Amino acid sequence: MSLCELAASGSSLLWPRVLLFGDSITQFSFQQGGWGTLLADRLVRKCDVLNRGFSGYNTRWAKIILPRIIRKGAGLENPVAVTIFFGANDSTLKDENPKQHVPLDEYSANLRDMVQYLRSVDIPKERVILITPPPLCEAAWEKECILKGCKLNRLNVAVGEYAKACLQVARDCGTDVLDLWTLMQKDNQDFSSYLSDGLHLSPLGNEFLFFHLWPLLDKKVSSLPRLLPDWKDVEETKPELSLLGDGDH
Repeated sequence: MSLCELAASGSSLLWPRVLLFGDSITQFSFQQGGWGTLLADRLVRKCDVLNRGFSGYNTRWAKIILPRIIRKGAGLENPVAVTIFFGANDSTLKDENPKQHVPLDEYSANLRDMVQYLRSVDIPKERVILITPPPLCEAAWEKECILKGCKLNRLNVAVGEYAKACLQVARDCGTDVLDLWTLMQKDNQDFSSYLSDGLHLSPLGNEFLFFHLWPLLDKKVSSLPRLLPDWKDVEETKPELSLLGDGDH
């Protein structure tokens, strides 16, 4: 059969999508060993994992661009899961970083608006996972600030208030939530090894996030089939009999 004949005889494969929406911690997640690449590897042949991370962004800007990223679609064109991971920039100190700072009440409202928008485009709350910002290692981040010629512009206690707000939004909206800020500090452990510069995730921090995120995500994708049959199960003499089905196996 020619490729044109094959195209006419087989159904189009609809590849489910998991969308990661966030700031630099999401953008950098596709670097080697990043939590996004770990998810993509775990979900290979089941889902495409899409990185929609925007370094430096806060929820004020994220709310504006979300409708440009996800629009109302039909059925499987919609993501089977969406992570919303903001707060590291919103929680900057207003006096030191007014451009990125978002007041706490507005941060909560922005998260709530984004969850409500997803519902309006047929992505129900059951598909959404909110992630709190990670804790801030002030000593390490202050060194980064000094190198850039500025003062320390974040405090862990402030980040914690935004993490609590994220948890409350998740409770109010009925979404899943990963409390990264609390988990990384559980039992007063030293969390500095989870961060590369006091703010962004180290390789160990990426593994930590993946380990704790996966159970939440697995609930949303576990029923999805592996797409296309294993090579050992392909019909040898007439492979099209195996490969031109609906993609399930």
